[in-house]
Amino acid sequence: MVKKRSSSRAWLKEHREDLYVQRAVKEGYRSRACYKLKEINDRDRVIKPGMTVLDLGAAPGGWSQVAVEMVGTGGRVIASDILPMDSLADVEFILGDFTDEAVFEALLALLGEGRVDVVLSDMAPNMSGVSAVDQPRSMYLVELALDLAIQTLKDGGTLVSKVFQGEGFEAVMGTARQHFNRVLTRKPEASRPRSREVYLVASGFKGQ
Repeated sequence: MVKKRSSSRAWLKEHREDLYVQRAVKEGYRSRACYKLKEINDRDRVIKPGMTVLDLGAAPGGWSQVAVEMVGTGGRVIASDILPMDSLADVEFILGDFTDEAVFEALLALLGEGRVDVVLSDMAPNMSGVSAVDQPRSMYLVELALDLAIQTLKDGGTLVSKVFQGEGFEAVMGTARQHFNRVLTRKPEASRPRSREVYLVASGFKGQ
């Protein structure tokens, strides 16, 4: 038990001293994760003014904040999470699991006849610290994001999803290549170096 408390204190100390955490507080962003999306977009230009963006696993809202800035007044950001999220200006939020039919139908109702330009997913499971448990859970979330992207993206659209390197990684990359013309991974500077997370950037959706 003492070891756990010591580990928690160490994490809190690292978190407080993290330059991206400090920067997020100073600049009014809800999480340090916003800088990951900013870096990806600076490099790959996936989100542009006027686009419609769907943000999965959006809470606490860092990526949605950034997406709103990027799409501008002519764009649209729809966010969803199983966790509540404090409201954000110009973000339409749906609470619930998007794999539930009622939640999925609510997302489709918001879209109306349209489809989205970009699907974002920074989803990650609650980590147990046991790789044999955590890796399958994380890959399952990527698969869910990929499946929803296939159902909702416009032709030529883009998926940006967190993915953890390990078992199942190559299979997910292979599936993405079947549906997108360009598939690559990015490791933003804002990602902690020791983390196995990278970001799948799949562009040029081929359509259903």
